[in-house]
Amino acid sequence: MTGSTPSEMMNLRLILVSGKTKEFLFSPNDSAADIAKHVYDNWPMDWEEEQVSSPNILRLIYQGRFLHGNVTLGALKLPLGKSTVMHLVARETLPEPNSQGQRNREKTGESNCCVIL
Repeated sequence: MTGSTPSEMMNLRLILVSGKTKEFLFSPNDSAADIAKHVYDNWPMDWEEEQVSSPNILRLIYQGRFLHGNVTLGALKLPLGKSTVMHLVARETLPEPNSQGQRNREKTGESNCCVIL
């Protein structure tokens, strides 16, 4: 994308697993589900090999975490008028919010309780 991002919008640079990238403009009120639908409806020509069958399986990853469909860009406190990088992957389901942390606790024997001395 050339030029600057409008001050009331957010520029998302989406990266596929293949390494291909594309930039899209969104408003702070757009949710992860809105973004997935927009990208699906405006699938870039040079991403043809990665085309998916439905917007419902497109998932955004931001700072190493999957974004659930109802999360808005504004809720992430992304800067207006700036570019942000996210990964876009095809995945049927999302992991449970704390499943990784729970697995790690089980391996190390940690628990969520406190010891009061």
